[in-house]
Formats: sequence, C-alpha cells, structure tokens
Amino acid sequence: MEELLTLKDLLLSGNVTDALLLVEELTEMSKDDKLNKIFSFSIVLLLHLIKQHAEKRSTPSWEVSIRNAVRQIKRCNKRRKAGGFYLTTEELQETLNEAYSAALDQASLEAFQGKYKVEELARMVDQTTIINQARNLILE
Repeated sequence: MEELLTLKDLLLSGNVTDALLLVEELTEMSKDDKLNKIFSFSIVLLLHLIKQHAEKRSTPSWEVSIRNAVRQIKRCNKRRKAGGFYLTTEELQETLNEAYSAALDQASLEAFQGKYKVEELARMVDQTTIINQARNLILE
C-alpha cells in the first residue's frame, strides 16, 4: 500500500522516471508473489503424489488436495488481463524439480506414519515419474 501512495505522489509531482521505476518494482513484487504461491502449491501437489506412489494407494483427502493444488497452480499461473502464463512449461518443470525435495521431506513424515527417513522414501518412488505426473495434471 505504501508503494501505491508513493507512486501517486511521484505522478502528481510529475516525476515520471521514478514513477516508472516504482511500477517496475511493483510488477516484480507481484510476479514474485505469484511464483511463491505456485511453488508452495507445487509442494502440496508433489507431497500427495509421492505418498500415493510410495504407499500404492490413495485417500479421498489426498485426491482433494491434489485437485485443489492443481487448481490453485493453474489459477496463480494465469495472466488474467495480458493473457498467457507467468511460467512457461520449462519454468514450471524447474519449479516442480525445485519443490520436490521439500515435498519429499514432508512426505517422509506422513507416508507410512513417518516410518521411513527421506532417503529411504526417495528410493521407494521415481522422482521423474512423479514430477511428470504433476506437470501433466497442471497442463491438462
């Protein structure tokens, strides 16, 4: 909010150069917020996919979490007015790759009632398959 008031003051004083710099900063802040949300929802999505693959089963709760995470990623990634997406397919793949280790950490606490350490759980699942499944769900 403070930035918007500063922007207003800059425009009213005729300082267009500094106003444009502030607009650029606000744009970056907005994009960073979107990307952070996509990353967080990617962790949730991957967490439940890891548990499904490891335990070779699913629950209604996991299914709902997967669907909600996919919906939220799609929603956050979509540029409403300009059209298109914030993340390209390649950038989405990178985000999923980066989120995987956090999801695996969390899954080690939840899958099999936390019986397995991260390294053990990692050997029970195929990272590439899970990330590809997540990507495909998002891109559907």
